[in-house]
Amino acid sequence: MFFVVSKLFWLVAQPISICALLVLAGGVLVAWHRVRWGLALGGLGLSVLVVSGYTTLGTLLIGPLENRFERPAQMPVSVSTIIVLGGSTVGRVSGARGISELNEAGDRLVAAVYLAQTYPAARIVLSGGTGLLTQGVEAEAVTSARLLADLGVPADRLVLETASRNTIENADLTRVMLGEVNGAIMLVTSAFHMPRSVALFEKAGLEVIAWPTDYRSTGAEGFGLDLANPVYNFSNTSVAIREWVGLLVYAAIGRIDTVFPGPSVSPAT
Repeated sequence: MFFVVSKLFWLVAQPISICALLVLAGGVLVAWHRVRWGLALGGLGLSVLVVSGYTTLGTLLIGPLENRFERPAQMPVSVSTIIVLGGSTVGRVSGARGISELNEAGDRLVAAVYLAQTYPAARIVLSGGTGLLTQGVEAEAVTSARLLADLGVPADRLVLETASRNTIENADLTRVMLGEVNGAIMLVTSAFHMPRSVALFEKAGLEVIAWPTDYRSTGAEGFGLDLANPVYNFSNTSVAIREWVGLLVYAAIGRIDTVFPGPSVSPAT
């Protein structure tokens, strides 16, 4: 139920939906001869669009998330397990064409290959089912495994967790699948997603070393106009808002202990 509610909530709460709903509501009010209120709502919707797409708001919001966890200053001597979270592939296209089509979070799998080569004895856990409400889409772990195999990672090193639909299930199902773990565990996911992910895995009983990827900001942006790439800006704003809302909700329901989790003492390496 939580998964379905979260999907429906974000369908309405994301910035593009807010823009559309405000403009639609404004049009209805104008048609009902409430012109002043209609124009006000339409203008508000346009303002959301302009601020999200033509300013640095997105990078300003995402920077603190990406700065929260850094890659280890000194690489661990050994790593027993590398956990790679889903979210880096395009499920419908990949499954239909039998390929591994990557999205803007594809650095997660690039990092997985690098770490697999750096730690040749480590098992690689690919955690990800499908985060869609529709059925019949290939699990992300399957798509990711195909790519890693194509890039030379032996299949017997891969452990696939294909049932999870969100980060809570990533942590809980991976914990059950792994059982007792001896040795250091690395967690690979997007930098903006790392605070929530580390907190959930620790809550599930797994101490992890963060390996953040696919940064979207320098981490030092201020607020101002950015007219070069409004689509990218809008995407950053949506991603950042979604992540902050996720942190707030997970803290409210007790799945994480604080709204803005930070690094603790690194596990022994």
